[in-house]
Amino acid sequence: MRQDSPFAPSPLSKVLSYLALLVWAVVVLFPIYWLVVTSLKEPIDVFEGPKYLPFVDFTPSSHAWKYVFGPLGSSIFNAYRNTLVVALASSLLTLILGTMAAYGLTRFTYRPRVGIILSFVACILLGVLLVALGLPWKLALIIVLVLFFLVTQTLGKRSRRSLGNSDIAFWMISNRILPPVVVVIPLYVLYQQLGLLDTPTALIITYTATNLPIAVWLMRDYFTGIPQELEECAQIDGASRFRIFASIVLPLAMPGIIATFLLVLVFAWNEYLVALFLSKANAQTMPLMVSAMSGTRGTEWWYMSVVILIMILPVIFLAILLERYIQRGLLVGAVKG
Repeated sequence: MRQDSPFAPSPLSKVLSYLALLVWAVVVLFPIYWLVVTSLKEPIDVFEGPKYLPFVDFTPSSHAWKYVFGPLGSSIFNAYRNTLVVALASSLLTLILGTMAAYGLTRFTYRPRVGIILSFVACILLGVLLVALGLPWKLALIIVLVLFFLVTQTLGKRSRRSLGNSDIAFWMISNRILPPVVVVIPLYVLYQQLGLLDTPTALIITYTATNLPIAVWLMRDYFTGIPQELEECAQIDGASRFRIFASIVLPLAMPGIIATFLLVLVFAWNEYLVALFLSKANAQTMPLMVSAMSGTRGTEWWYMSVVILIMILPVIFLAILLERYIQRGLLVGAVKG
């Protein structure tokens, strides 16, 4: 904005703005500073009261870091590896499926019949019932697929009422309304029957299903803002739909893809409830490790501070590196018309 513009801020307003931003930055960054300071304290320094300044209020010590990377080193490494594998794998899988689903919802017209949808739900419930009655899940899957095919070819075609793309998108985002605690017990029983309990595979599948609606909803709004004329021109030149999606749409949607990926990654990285029920020792993640450290001996804040810093620093660094894309991606749809 030009300095001689009547809308240019005055020097006093600039000073007040920077002062407000400075105060807000202190409020936001103080918890991280407190974690760093606490990780450098001895237990007596923590219990004696708040001490803020190293070398002034207390003498820094690295005993907490040595303990975490020493006796707790193997446990921390396993939990960190599980968190990294589960979060990255589920986030990438969610992004791939969500991006393609969102593109389909914005570029194609779907009219699924209500009768076929109800038949699918009924077959799924029947399959769950057969497995609960002791039937092998492979045989139950075959029975359900055959029955679903027969129903769709007979009763399903008689249904005239159909849904649209907006109905599908709303149904997907409505899945996030359901509290996770409602489905965690059925998931526990299901993975127990499949032999996937306490494995990273179970967490990857669950996290992908949980975060998929968010990815579809965000990418759907972003794809809506990309002009379809670009794709029509490519179609005239003979490009296939997949070539258009890979060479034109994805590069234009990269800010939204990165913002969606980081958001989904944070959800998967910090997830606690599902991991608590579906994992024990082999697939334990970092949120469970932090919770376990406040066990029978009481809360050892100096050790927990180290573990929490190890847990959050990769996500913070990733957000700083991708800040330019995240800002553009999260602002999509804010200004239209």
